Amino acid sequence: MQNQNYSNHRRFVSGFHYITMTGLLLLLVGSVMNLIRSSEDNLYSASLILLISVLLILIAFYARSFALRAQDRAIYAEEKFRYYMLTKKMLPGELTVRQVVGLRFASDEEFPELTERAVKEKMSEEHIKKAIKNWKGDYYRV
Repeated sequence: MQNQNYSNHRRFVSGFHYITMTGLLLLLVGSVMNLIRSSEDNLYSASLILLISVLLILIAFYARSFALRAQDRAIYAEEKFRYYMLTKKMLPGELTVRQVVGLRFASDEEFPELTERAVKEKMSEEHIKKAIKNWKGDYYRV
């Protein structure tokens, strides 16, 4: 597996991001067109097909967001523990979950210093990632 860095750390799964999402979009467009062209005889079934396509899009969106939120929670707990192991102090409460998610890529050597800097400068997740000099890959993110 290729070493991660800022430019390649985002993960795209072709089957999900391209094929499934394109298919769902086409299904939605087709079901809207079907509903527009429907007659009184098949209005009910055309409406149900549209409802199913909307529900499938919502299911795909929520399944992805629920998984990412659970991972963010696990990352937050892991990074709190790592910060404590490195500094014997609690992770600063001023940090947002998004900041901590960005900090997970920092090596142990720069993690405490970058954490303090993120608090002082109120750095965004993206700014934190760009400030990392020694990138530590996260190969388990969905």
